[in-house]
Amino acid sequence: MHPVLKPTLIGAALLMSAPVTATPLLLEVEIPRLDTAEYHRPYVAVWLESADRKTIKDIALWYQQDKANEGRKWLKDLRQWWRLSGRSQEVPAEGVSGATRPVGVHEVKVPESVLADLPAGDYSVVVEASREKGGRELVRLPLAWPADAKLAADAQGTTELGKVSLRAQP
Repeated sequence: MHPVLKPTLIGAALLMSAPVTATPLLLEVEIPRLDTAEYHRPYVAVWLESADRKTIKDIALWYQQDKANEGRKWLKDLRQWWRLSGRSQEVPAEGVSGATRPVGVHEVKVPESVLADLPAGDYSVVVEASREKGGRELVRLPLAWPADAKLAADAQGTTELGKVSLRAQP
């Protein structure tokens, strides 16, 4: 084989053998800048729930992670998430847990594999935030699954969350 063609063929073979990972759901969560004397980054939980408000899957959990695991004791301040899912699981949850996020807009990509076994129906993507020396806020975004057409849903937080947007590609 010609040495110039060899890397191209190898690269093409790798691309063809790599799994295709689509991102049918993209969530954007805004952490607003607050004018306060003592600011702490919020803890945030994101989950998928059924129409009867039962947790289907946890999508993201942002909290203070340190060697002493001090941040875990404050997870119960994410009241709805804690009652529905948090208290019955080990934290950190692999693939879900991460550190708190600073002020700004943050993307949460939900890969197709998370939704692969999800039965058709109406769901909500829920985002809950709680901050030390601050407040607590929860927003719900409707999700009809599977998405037959492009889906766009937005919610506007008032204190701990800014704009929260959900986009889906069929």
